[in-house]
Order: sequence, then C-alpha cells, then structure tokens
Amino acid sequence: MLKRGEEMQRDLWTSLLLVWITCVPYSSMALLNNQSQSLQMVSAMIPRNRPSEGQRILSRAKRGWVWNQMFVLEEFSGPDPILVGRLHTDLDMGNKNIKYVLAGEGAGTIFAINERTGDIHAMKRLDREEKAEYTLTAQVIDRDTDKPLEPPSEFIIKVQDINDNPPQFIEGPYKGSVPEMSQVGTSVTRVTATDADDPVYGNSAKLVYSILEGQPYFSIDQTTAIIRVALAGMDREMREEYLVVIQAKDMGGHMGGLSGTTTVTVTLTDINDNPPKFTKGSFEFTIPEDLGIGKPGGRVKANDRDIGENAKSAYSIIGGDERDIFEIVTDAQTQEGILRLKKPLDFESKKSYNLTVVATNIRADSITGGPYMDQTMVKIIVEDADEPPVFTKSTYLFDVHENAAINTVIGAVAARDQDATHSQVRYFIDRHTDLERQFNINVDDGKITLAKPLDRETDMWHNITVTATEVRNHSQISRATVAIKVLDINDNAPEFASEYEAFLCENGKPGQVIQTISAVDKDNPSQGHMFHYRLEMLNNPNFTIKNNLDNSISILAKHDSFRRQKQDTYLLPIVVTDDGEPPMSSTNTLTIQVCSCSREGNVQSCNVEAFVLPIGLSMGALIAILACIILLLVIVVLYVTLRRHKNEPLIIKDDEDVRENIIRYDDEGGGEEDTEAFDIATLQNPDGISGYLPRKDINHLFCAASFEYIYTFYLFIYFSQIVIFINCLI
Repeated sequence: MLKRGEEMQRDLWTSLLLVWITCVPYSSMALLNNQSQSLQMVSAMIPRNRPSEGQRILSRAKRGWVWNQMFVLEEFSGPDPILVGRLHTDLDMGNKNIKYVLAGEGAGTIFAINERTGDIHAMKRLDREEKAEYTLTAQVIDRDTDKPLEPPSEFIIKVQDINDNPPQFIEGPYKGSVPEMSQVGTSVTRVTATDADDPVYGNSAKLVYSILEGQPYFSIDQTTAIIRVALAGMDREMREEYLVVIQAKDMGGHMGGLSGTTTVTVTLTDINDNPPKFTKGSFEFTIPEDLGIGKPGGRVKANDRDIGENAKSAYSIIGGDERDIFEIVTDAQTQEGILRLKKPLDFESKKSYNLTVVATNIRADSITGGPYMDQTMVKIIVEDADEPPVFTKSTYLFDVHENAAINTVIGAVAARDQDATHSQVRYFIDRHTDLERQFNINVDDGKITLAKPLDRETDMWHNITVTATEVRNHSQISRATVAIKVLDINDNAPEFASEYEAFLCENGKPGQVIQTISAVDKDNPSQGHMFHYRLEMLNNPNFTIKNNLDNSISILAKHDSFRRQKQDTYLLPIVVTDDGEPPMSSTNTLTIQVCSCSREGNVQSCNVEAFVLPIGLSMGALIAILACIILLLVIVVLYVTLRRHKNEPLIIKDDEDVRENIIRYDDEGGGEEDTEAFDIATLQNPDGISGYLPRKDINHLFCAASFEYIYTFYLFIYFSQIVIFINCLI
C-alpha cells in the first residue's frame, strides 16, 4: 500500500508539472503584451476546433469576451478547490457592475465561478472513468439589473486522465488445450485484458503481457497476448495439465504501472504415441472339444497408455491356425480380445494349438506415424469330452420298389463313438418322422426294413430321422436324415383323361370327327407312357377310331344315317392299354348323343322330346297350341253364357198395369212414329200369352247368336295358324 501511495503521488506531481509547463508561456505572453487586452486573451485561448499541429491562430472574437477549453485532473484531492480556469470579457474594465454566471453540467455542484473575477473552481474530486467531460454555458450579466450583457457561450471542461485503473481480465480464468508433443511455437490460446484509463492520453492504458508462472513450458507474446508452446516433447502420459499465470501491466510495462493477473489452465490432448502392450508375454487356455461354435474360449488384453480412440486396438491371428478354427474379436467395452471357435474342435485329431495374436491400434497419428502393434503367443489345449456318436453320413438316400415285400432290407446306416472309450451304439427311428410306422430299424446294425406295403402313387418320398445313442451314456445322441424313394412299378391301368361328352350331327358326313380321346396313367415309367386304343367291338357298324400318334385317338362316324327318331344315344366301349410290364388295360365308355345341327355343323338341339311327334312339332309348340285352345274354349263358354242370360224372356207376374212398370231391353226403338216395334194391346194385357211377352225381334237374336259362333271358330283357326308359324320359325 505504501508503494501504491508513492506511485500515485508521483503521478500527481508529474501531471501538475505538465500543466504548469503548458500555462507559463501563455502567462508570459499576457505580461509582455499590454497593447490590446482582447488580443492577449485570444492568444491565451485554445479554440474548440483545434488547428493542425504547428499552426497558431490569432483572431479577434466577435463577442465582447473570450474563453478557452479547460482541463482538470481527475482524482485531485487538495485542501482547497482546484482552479480550473478563468473567464474574462472586454467589458470588464474593473467596474463592479459585471457579474459572471455559470450554467450547465455540474454548475453550482461540481464547478463554481467567481462572480467578479470569472475564476472557475472544481469543488469535488472527479473521476474520468465516470464522466470524461462536462459541457457548461458562461454568460456576463449586469449585477444590478441581471440583464445579459453578452449572449451566452458554451464551453467544455475535460477531465484529464491519470493512471488510476489497473488492467482487468474480464473473461478469465481461461482454459486452453494443445496436442501433446507439439512443436515449439504452437499456439495454445489468447487472453485479453482491458484498462479503463484513457487510451489516448499518455500510457495509462498501454498494456504489456508477461508470464509469472508456467515457464519454461509456455510463453506469451507481450503485445498480442497469444500463449504458445515453449518446450518441445511435452508428454501427456507424463503430465496432462499445466497452470499458467499471466500478468498484464499498463504504462507500457514501465515502473509505476498498474497490473492485473489471470490464470490459464492448459491441457495436453492425447495423440497416438504409445503402442498397445499385452499384459503377458504368452497366454494359455484349456478349451473342451465340445465347445459350441461362436462360444468364447478365452480373453487376451493389450493395454495402451493413450486414451479414447487412440487406445482402441484390433486383434488378429497371424499364425498357428492353419485349419482356420479360431477367430478373435474385440470387446468394445473392455478392449479385450475374445477368442472364439469358427469350427468344432476334435480332440482325437489335434490336442493343442499355438496361435500368434497381434494387437494393432485402430487409429494412426499424423505426428508420430503409427499405427503401433504388439504380439503375443496363445496356447490352446483341447480337452477331451464325451461326444455323441458320429454317422458316416449326415444324410442317407435309399430307394425301394413299391411292390417290395414286408421286411425287405432297404438300406443300413452306421455311426461310431469317436471317443477313446469307443462305446457301442444303438439305432432308433424317430417316430415323429414316421407316424404310420412304415419302416423298422435294427438297433444293433442299423439296417432299415419295410414294415408296411408302399404305394408310390400315394407317397413318392419318405423322410425319416434315425438316431444313434451310446450304450453307456444315453444322453449322447446324434441324428441323421434318411430319404427313401419309392420306385414305380406298372400297377395302374390307364384311363380317360376326363369325362368326355361327345355329340354327333344326324346330318353329318361319314368320317366326321366326333371326339378326340386321350388317356392318363398314375404310373410313371422311366421312358414315358405309350397307350394303345381299340374298340371293344372290333367291327362296330357305326364308329371307328383313328390313331393321332400322340397318345390320343379320334372317334369317327362310319355313315350318315344317324337319326334321333331311331336312336338318340350310343354307348361306345373303348379299351386303353399301356406298354408297361406287365401291361395294364381298362375299358372306358364314351357316350355319344345324336343332335340336330346347322348347316355349318353347329349343334342346335339334342333333346329327345324334340323329335317324337309325327307332325314335326316340338313339345313346347304343342303345349302352346293346347293352352291357346283351352283359353279360347273358356272365352267362348263365358261369352255364350252371358248372351243367354241377357236374352231371357221378360216374365210379368204381378197384376199391376204394365204401363206403370219400366222394362229395359237392348232393342233400339224407332221413335214416336215406330208403331211396329211393339203391340199396344200387349201393354194393355200384362198376362199376354202364357205369361211371355211377344217379341217381334226374335229373328234378330237368332241371327246374332249364329254370328258369334262363327266368329269364335274363325278366331280358333287364326290362333292355330299363328302357333304353327311360330313353331316353324323355331
């Protein structure tokens, strides 16, 4: 603290000396020149817009008084207020009626003016970092009337800086990293310090950087503050982290400057500069020979001092595995090499293996080269295990004819125990694969025999599983697949390929093809089928056959006199024989219907009822005619009945005067002049003759009835002709 106080006192006196040197020339000039007071004041002033360096402006102010730009030192604390400057006007001739007035920023509180002399004093301690300048307004007024004598003018009081703020690292503490084994001069990171002092005035804000702690490993540029590697060969595996203390000092680093510090934690990042190293020079594992494929048989480990991806290694076998039985993979979690089986072990053929295993880094580094590797020897000892019997084949293929006798030996399987004990083996059939128990096996010698008759047309293949079990250890079981093919014999007769429907046109020509016939056979001879056809009746008068030379025949008609009236259906037996050993034959019957056909030979009708009527009418036409006749008869009967009901005589039974009754009839009268239509005497005598009214129009009624019967007869004839015409069209 004492040293700090001395530095501040020295800076204060230096600033005061600079102010005194600046003000003395202007004061001397004022004493030497008393010719014009205005001129001396102007020469003592510095205009607000400063001229270029080396220039000096002498001018006369347009206003009656002049002032200058003023300065005051910050942090000045004396017993009395510090004089900042003085204002003076040409109107001030020593009379006492002039009054100086000050207004603006800090007027009356920070700055005060002497009303009579115009002296301006700073009343408080100022801090440039809080406010660098103040803008004020000066004016001269009449003391008695308070009226302005001059217009107000604005001026600035600037607070001059002193070195009272140390540098600060706002973003600290810092962290940086650099790869291990980096060359000298490799950039690590950059730090930045700030100084609140005025960077324009003096060297208060001029900073210089240096390292207080962290040498000789790192260095820093004094101006740019970039930290660099200063020592080559720094190894992360030896030391990973460094703490560097950085100092920033103002005043260009000279004596009396203020300083600030920060810390930088530098971490060395890893590179692949260390090879993997096996924990042992050799490894030895004992693996049972019945270890499953893909199962782990042992683990090896190669350690690496590097970290992350640089520490990962891949394992491989480069020697001792000529049979390609083993493989080694990397455990991603533990970085161990897992030894696994690719093929089964066999103690009886080889009892041990000597493998050469190599661990190699996955990543190569551009600085150190690499990748690195290490190798070790791994000895594998195969341990004998009780293994199940081994079949001579994994799959057996046998064949047998379908007419083979029961207990016929189909084939034999064989298995043996390869262990040193050479246990005896027993054979069995897995009945899940032989549900019908079609086969048997001899438990001692493995011979497979037929238990039930076979039929190739039902099952052509039989796949069964045979097991072999050690006598002394029934848990040791092995399996083999036996495929039995049933061979064909000629035990099925050929038959028609489908149910044929043949049609014969009664107006056809001799030799017309009625139907093409082919046959099928369930048997499957090695050289294919060859069928022979013949008619059961050798000299059939109606039909014959033609060989098409493709295992099919055509049925031909021998004549053209087929008529449906004589026979509408023919049954033609045909014998089909194969060329197997022995030959098999069957008789198949072809049904042929006689039909009416068009001129083009297209079948139109094959119904039996269509040609039984002698007049040539079909059954449908006959039914239609009968229906029409019945309908006409019903209509005639109804019509006649109605006419008879309407023509009944009128019976007068009561004694009342007929003139008082209304009688309706169908005859139309002739009017008033018609006196012949009825007899007036009859009207006067209601009884009439025998109770009936005499009618003079009875002849007309008889003629109408005759006409109705004739009309009905003609209707019947007309409808009959229509039906016959329709039948002809059909």
